[in-house]
Amino acid sequence: MTSRLDGPLKVTGGAKYGADNLLPGMVHGYVVVSTTAHGEITAMDVTAAKGAPGVIAVYSPFDSLEMRPAETPLFGTTWVPLQDREVTYYGQPIGLVVAETYEQARDAAMLIEVSYQERPAVTSFENGIPTAEIAPAPRPGVEAEITVLADGVESIEDALAASPVVVEATYSTATQNHAAMEPHSAVAEWTADGLIVYSGNQAAYIQAAELASALEIDVESVRCVNPYVGGAFGGKGRTSVTAFLAAAAARALDRPVKVVLTREQVFTATATRPATLQKIALGAAEDGTLTAIRHDSWSSTAMDRSFVEPTSHGTSREWYATPNLAVSQRMVPLNVPPVTYMRAPGEAPGSFALESAMDELAIALNMDPIELRLRNNSTAPPGHDLLWSSKHLDECYRIGADRFGWAERSPDGRADGDWLVGMGTATAMFPAIRFPATVRVTLRDDDTAEVGTAGADPGTGLWTVMSLVGAESLDIAQDRVIPLLGDSALPPGGLSGGSTATASVGSAIMAAATQVIDDLTALASSAGAPFEALEVSYEDGRVLAGGRSMSFGELLRATGNTTISATATSAPGEELTKHSFSSFGAQFVEVRVHKWTREARVSRMLGVFDAGRIINEKTARSQIMGGMIWGVSAALHEGLEIEANGRFANADLANYLVPVNADIPAVDVHFVQYPDTLHNPVGAKGLGEIGTVGMAAAVANAIHNATGIRVRHIPIVIEDLID
Repeated sequence: MTSRLDGPLKVTGGAKYGADNLLPGMVHGYVVVSTTAHGEITAMDVTAAKGAPGVIAVYSPFDSLEMRPAETPLFGTTWVPLQDREVTYYGQPIGLVVAETYEQARDAAMLIEVSYQERPAVTSFENGIPTAEIAPAPRPGVEAEITVLADGVESIEDALAASPVVVEATYSTATQNHAAMEPHSAVAEWTADGLIVYSGNQAAYIQAAELASALEIDVESVRCVNPYVGGAFGGKGRTSVTAFLAAAAARALDRPVKVVLTREQVFTATATRPATLQKIALGAAEDGTLTAIRHDSWSSTAMDRSFVEPTSHGTSREWYATPNLAVSQRMVPLNVPPVTYMRAPGEAPGSFALESAMDELAIALNMDPIELRLRNNSTAPPGHDLLWSSKHLDECYRIGADRFGWAERSPDGRADGDWLVGMGTATAMFPAIRFPATVRVTLRDDDTAEVGTAGADPGTGLWTVMSLVGAESLDIAQDRVIPLLGDSALPPGGLSGGSTATASVGSAIMAAATQVIDDLTALASSAGAPFEALEVSYEDGRVLAGGRSMSFGELLRATGNTTISATATSAPGEELTKHSFSSFGAQFVEVRVHKWTREARVSRMLGVFDAGRIINEKTARSQIMGGMIWGVSAALHEGLEIEANGRFANADLANYLVPVNADIPAVDVHFVQYPDTLHNPVGAKGLGEIGTVGMAAAVANAIHNATGIRVRHIPIVIEDLID
């Protein structure tokens, strides 16, 4: 197992994040946000702010920065601030104060007086459900409403009515925030060559494209640098308001500008995971075979309707074999901050509902929950004829049950002094996908190699994976590989999201390495080269021919070259017409609930995963553990409270609860390793996000096993467990 290459820099403070960049002449911007959820800004009195010490400029919709909405092929239209006077949520960025110091900008911002023509605001998700709208298709070719019926069955309701055993229930999940350790920030500077922006994001080249569009300049003149990203999870996929504002203000002032959101602003001026409500009905035969699944979902969304959590499509659409299936997705537009992708979007909240319902069905059937799941193990998504390329979920459950001591579980839990103890389990699935990615591999005359791409490593371990795959592909030691990452000047490397980075970037590394080796051997046998006209081979970083060998560095020096490079692109293709692709896992949780205080504590966790080839088990375990902890956090801690006026009541890390060390026991992780080269040449499948999937349900199922109380919403709080 290999330690993170970036680990020492991060733990010693040597890693430079976006806001750590200090440039000569740099000034500071402070974002002004709205204090109403819906209306029009009629006036902004900035006189006092402009006269405050150190203030250089104040920007607002009445005196705006020159920008337009950004347009890119991947994300479509991205909203940019200060371009109109409309307010659609509490905490919306509406102004920017720029001063010589951060404190001066912050204090001056407090002096701005804003007048609104207020309009009625819709802020209650529950109240909006009766007027919900059909959601747009979650992705091209997939409808918001899907029905698959067996021959002779007229409707899903008929299929349920004919089922000997039916469970039906409603589940809900709370609004969440990514709460990354690094607040959204940006430092922007204009030079003779164009714009340079230092800002944490999940794809430097995508941020460069959005900034170029918003500022109406050529993308070639924009360079975005983000070698280190302090957490993202989907919340830094799109360009943040800090980057737009810093770039535009730096152009207007001809000075470098830094803009950093406060922690409270991160909760509103970025984006959140939507709240969901999900109604599930499961029909089964007496032996547990599923006969029908109906999964209807509602998701909150902002008034721009830009994102909907695909809960039913991300779970019931694919997870279990059933002859009859109906899924639907509706959205509830609200005057709330934007919603977006958050770790395991759709699958995380969707699995809470589906896997809780499966547990309820197991109880109704008097069947072991694992047996029920394996009895309905799918070989392909229902209604599809493309089989899973590789699936070893049964082995995950078998190994997990043995390691966790599942055989000792009682259907009614057990007591341990003043604690009620229960066990729960759940299936985890996450689609195995990859994005087009381009990588440049450069061999250098000092016998080292560079592997570069404009992707990002927001804590996922991609730096290390790139060095390992590069070393393997070039047949050299890992310490001779120099990964280059997080700079839009490098070839575009896909988006660090959707658990795609290893498969996407790794496949491109393999292709580029093959090409550069071919070019190297051609150079070795070229006219005037050391192996002229000989048949040359390559092994262990050396070229060989005629009983002689030279390292690639020696060959480059001998031929008068300092480097030789090759660039290659890898993208999904024909395999998508032959197979379905997913990662799989089994989650196990033991929970202890105090008899008198009703405090719930997770005491043991185990996750067993089938995610193809594991490139580096150390960083892979770290990713899975983080995801499992996130699942516990969703189950017992996280939830944004939205007041009637649209304000977040707990928009800070003092009141938005996340687990601390005392909340999380030792986490056990096990991988069943079956490389899936049908998916990509590396054989790796998505890993980071699947750790979150199923965990909240496993916790809720364990609580029911311990107490007999079924809680169908998360987060679960003490009041839910009072008899």
